[in-house]
Amino acid sequence: MRYKILGKTGLNVSVATVGTWAIGGSGWGAVDRAESIEAIRSMLDNDVNIIDTAPIYGLGYSEEVVGEAIRGYDREKLIISTKCGLVWGEGAPKGGRDCREPSIMKEIDDSLRRLGLDYIDIYYVHKPDFIGTPFEETMGAMMKLKAQGKIRHIGLSNFSVEQMKECMKYGDVEVVQPPFSMIDQREKDVLEFAKENNIGVMSYGSLGAGMLTGTIRELPDWDPKDMRFVFYDYFKEPKFSKAQELLKVLDKIAEARKVPVAQVAVNWITAHPLVDTALMGVRNKHEADENCAATAWSLTAEEIAVLDAAVEEYARETPADGSPSKK
Repeated sequence: MRYKILGKTGLNVSVATVGTWAIGGSGWGAVDRAESIEAIRSMLDNDVNIIDTAPIYGLGYSEEVVGEAIRGYDREKLIISTKCGLVWGEGAPKGGRDCREPSIMKEIDDSLRRLGLDYIDIYYVHKPDFIGTPFEETMGAMMKLKAQGKIRHIGLSNFSVEQMKECMKYGDVEVVQPPFSMIDQREKDVLEFAKENNIGVMSYGSLGAGMLTGTIRELPDWDPKDMRFVFYDYFKEPKFSKAQELLKVLDKIAEARKVPVAQVAVNWITAHPLVDTALMGVRNKHEADENCAATAWSLTAEEIAVLDAAVEEYARETPADGSPSKK
């Protein structure tokens, strides 16, 4: 496993982060609790030291699964991140976003209880809300939690550069979590701004919700409510065909190295200079082992150049609107 320093946090993080959105189950099909726990533990046993979750993933279920999975591990060697700002149930604002101080204060206690922890290493604001909560109030609440010792570092997920700048006026912005992969470069300005300001980067969507595993070669016929349709735009034309052309380049490198296509994509993003750690969703031990195996070898500079050229061509030929972080 390779490691990088996560910006100004000083945390030495594995280049792979355990992603648990799919483990929550909602919109991702059936999940098995025992398999989910085994998947998380397999990542940890392969020297991954950071796990990301959120209350909204399965309406608390994902956090509960993570809490169970990490029992018995040395807490001081684990880096746990979760989020606030997406809520549900009676009293939830329209659209389910609430970044007001009272809501954040309630959310942190609920997350700590579900995870079975005394503190969170990285606490993200999941998304700005729709009700006009001033960033001053949101960041003020986050800084209070940091002073109380309930969280150690403050992060922003799905925030634009301008929104990040506004938040930085009122508190510590230490980590960001934007979407980024070979087939999603639309938030690259966020990563660049983060690097310029020594803000850690935990990217998500590393495998393009499965597209970059090479297992999806025909237009999918999923339920329209499937999160891959709802959240991403490359499972439909015209991007789908363009992504397939990019996959042909990955195929050649994977064939030459005798590794799965997914390992090429994982290797590319974990080596990317703008990324400190990349989220990798896992639902079973096989997926966990495959993700970790990709960090046991390194692409050559020549291979990276070939892939970068293919990524640039894909970006030129596909529209740049509809960024997931704006939904």
